[in-house]
This record gives sequence, structure tokens and C-alpha cells, in this order.
Amino acid sequence: MEIIGADLGGTNFRAGRVRGKKVIQPASSPVNAGAAQDAVLEELYRLLDAVMSPEVKGIGAGVPGVVDLAEGTVYEVQNIPAWKKVPLKALLEKRYRVPAYVNNDANCFAAGEKYFGKAAGFGSAVGLTMGTGLGAGIIANGRLYSGANCGAGEFGMIPYNGRNYEYFCSGQFFRDVHNTTGKAAFGRALQGDAGALEMFAEFGSHVGEALKMIMYAVDPEIIILGGSVSKAYPFFKEAMLDSLRSFAWSRARDNVRIEVSDTENSAILGAAALYYDALGKI
Repeated sequence: MEIIGADLGGTNFRAGRVRGKKVIQPASSPVNAGAAQDAVLEELYRLLDAVMSPEVKGIGAGVPGVVDLAEGTVYEVQNIPAWKKVPLKALLEKRYRVPAYVNNDANCFAAGEKYFGKAAGFGSAVGLTMGTGLGAGIIANGRLYSGANCGAGEFGMIPYNGRNYEYFCSGQFFRDVHNTTGKAAFGRALQGDAGALEMFAEFGSHVGEALKMIMYAVDPEIIILGGSVSKAYPFFKEAMLDSLRSFAWSRARDNVRIEVSDTENSAILGAAALYYDALGKI
């Protein structure tokens, strides 16, 4: 059995067939974000047609936007202005004649870690993506929990320090607070630059505060960090853990595991995981 996982990023579409825990024939294509709705859909179809096979039993699609989970309709997709309201599930099922599942890309990340990554074997988990923004997905009782309106896990939007957690715990921190980029700061930190190391220590303190908030709200067994900024984990880990020491319940603090994702092709696997999560098994 094979499942297609498709990641509908604002810059590139990525897709591949997933057999067991391996991605077969991964492919990608650039997105003409300024094109009309149907033109962008045709770009997606061309990519999916290229990886489709008779063995495919379902499709999972992750999108950077809000999803009506019951209908599989996506709204206001980031970086694709024409996609205001697209019934993606219905369109995919009509074209490919297999079940399709659509969800937010941060939820897909959490599902991917549950079925293919470091959250395997845990009943409760949070997948936290730190990139240009701060996204999260929640695993509760062994299944993806998306909330009534696909809004569960939007921890980045919670007010913090006069802004919100996303402002201080994503690439926005480096851009808006320090007038640089996470990539540039990471490069400097690798060279031992004292200013960059101090910047990451400050960043880690904010991440620790975010993790405490998540632990109070969800009390997961494991939190998996992903996204581009997570690659700098060694530079903000110590400050993050120091911030966690003030968590009120020492047992929960000592028991929670914090890991960095090392899942290859995580976007494709995360999308495919939607199919397995709907079945409740892999």
C-alpha cells in the first residue's frame, strides 16, 4: 500500500509516495503564487500525476492555512493570494478516486512525528515548528487533535511580552528584535561570535517560556522541535532549559522529553500521516 503525501508550501509544492516509512519518488515544483486559483491547482495536479501509481490508496495534503476539516476546504492559504476558498479534498477525490485528507501544515508536522518520527510510542505530544513563524500540532490520546476549527495548537498567537510568542520564538525574533536573520545569526554562532551566542541565549529564554506555557496547557509527554530555527538548538538549549527550571511542577518538568526532529522528507511524511491518523494506525 502507498499513500501520497503533498506539502503545499507557498514557494514550492512537494509530493511523494509513502510506502511503509519510506518516501518513494519525492518530487517538487515551484509555485506561481500570483497565478489564478485554477492555474495553481493545475500545477499541483501535474506534480501529483507525476508521482501517482495504481498502488496509491489515499492522499494527505498539508497547507499553510486554515482548513475546514469536515469538508476539506482550505481558506486564505499563505503566499497564494488566489486561494481564498478551495474545496481541496473534494477536488482531489474527484480527480484521483481515492480518499483525501487535508490539514494545516503544523498539524501535519505533529502527525508525521507521531507516525514516522520521535513521537512514535507516545500518547501525547506537541510538534513545534520554528521558522518564519511559530506553529504547533497536538497529539492527544494517540491521535492528532486539531480542534473544532483547525485552530488547536496556535500557541504562537498567545500574547506574551507585549507581543505574542511567535514574535519572540521564531525567525521574527532575529529579524524584528535584532535586525538580522536566523540564518545569519546561526552562521555567526558557528564561528563563536559572542554577540550571536548572546542572541541565541536570549532566544532560548523565550523558547523556554513558550514551552512552559505549552506544558501548563497540554502537559505532553514529549515536545519535538522542528523548522529551520531548530537547527540552532545547541546554541539556545541551555538557556531554554534554564528557563524551564521555574516550571511549577518538578515531576512534569523532569519527565517531559524535548527533542529536535531528524525526520527526512518530514513535510511529505507529515501529510501522508493524515491518512494513517484517520485510520488510527499505520
